[in-house]
Amino acid sequence: MSSKELEVLEDFITQNNLKITRQRRSVLKAFLDSEEHVSAEELYKLVTASEPKVGLATVYRTLALLIQSGLASELDFGDGQKRYEHKYMHSHHDHMICTECGKIIEFNHPLIEKFQEEVAARNGFTITSHKLDMFGMCSDCR
Repeated sequence: MSSKELEVLEDFITQNNLKITRQRRSVLKAFLDSEEHVSAEELYKLVTASEPKVGLATVYRTLALLIQSGLASELDFGDGQKRYEHKYMHSHHDHMICTECGKIIEFNHPLIEKFQEEVAARNGFTITSHKLDMFGMCSDCR
């Protein structure tokens, strides 16, 4: 686990008069070790493999802290399950989601970014953030 992410979380927790616990560190470590778009339940399974005493509620509360501190992003791909991905020091990307198998493909294309900026400028709009989620079928499911 990177000491930088732990430092970000500890600073955030201290500023909010909370405590950095072993369980929170374990959740952060499991989250950072996973490069997937992980659900809270999946993260819970990863954490309890090494820390069986960590509860699901602790995972949810720690995920909320990770989002608030800027370490994680919450994603909703419309399948009824929120997913979480690394945000800190990660570059912007968009997603293609297979509606058959649930596979998530990350991508970034400079023309898409350029056209969004052009459309915004033409409409006198300033973009502060955006997300693009494309739904369809991956090559394996077609």
